[in-house]
Amino acid sequence: MNVRRSLLGLTFCTCYLASHLTNKYVLSVLKFTYPTLFQGWQTFVGGLLLHMSWKLGWVEIHSSLRSDVLTWLPASVLFVGIIYAGSKALSRLAVPVFFILHNVAEVLTCGYQKCVWRECPLPLGRCRVPSLPGLSGSYKILRRSRKPTVLSDIDQQYLNYIFSMVLLAFASHPTGDLFGALDFPFLYFYRFHGSCCASGVLGFFLMLSTVKLRSVLAPGQCAAWVFLAKVITAGLSMLLFDTVLTRATVGCFLLGGLGEALLVFSERRSSS
Repeated sequence: MNVRRSLLGLTFCTCYLASHLTNKYVLSVLKFTYPTLFQGWQTFVGGLLLHMSWKLGWVEIHSSLRSDVLTWLPASVLFVGIIYAGSKALSRLAVPVFFILHNVAEVLTCGYQKCVWRECPLPLGRCRVPSLPGLSGSYKILRRSRKPTVLSDIDQQYLNYIFSMVLLAFASHPTGDLFGALDFPFLYFYRFHGSCCASGVLGFFLMLSTVKLRSVLAPGQCAAWVFLAKVITAGLSMLLFDTVLTRATVGCFLLGGLGEALLVFSERRSSS
């Protein structure tokens, strides 16, 4: 059983590493800075593969009531904002900085739990470095505050894919991405096509491995694997992509790593 869990964790780390580095390559090296098209493509591939997996019997998607689907729409709207803003941020920031900015989700969740749910303050590991407006934090809060529903994690992601694909397709023209991409210099190059295909497929497998990881392992163990995946991805990204290291950025990296490590410690202690 431990071997199986270790293989699952290593699979998650591999998908996490490959997905983020591929996205970084497309957004920063090839400079395909058209987020509605890039994220629209990824959600299309993810939705298509998830639908095929459902039809083949590899995953289970429930035929939910319309009320459950409608109540999930606000979360899908936030999901679109998360992937759009994340695409923008990853195209401009180093991968380690991008990870640190994402940690604001835990800060907002911590504040919400303390102020609204009147829970006791969480350990220091929850209160990591805040920097980025908290779309992802709002998404987590909305998921945790919703009433029990028949929607599983796979159901929720399926709805996210469908809604995101439709919304981003309509948004591609007003944002100028649709016609702006026609001037992209690598539009007809195989490395661009291959990277985009890889990003969509890897994003799908990252989603599946994440859902499986959360369903099999305890929260503390999941946090440990996420921490390991971030450390490996951040380290390799600095070797593969140009990263300017200053005292401020190094301090930021160390502080973010310390916060992540404290989160793992607090999660494992609370689940033991």
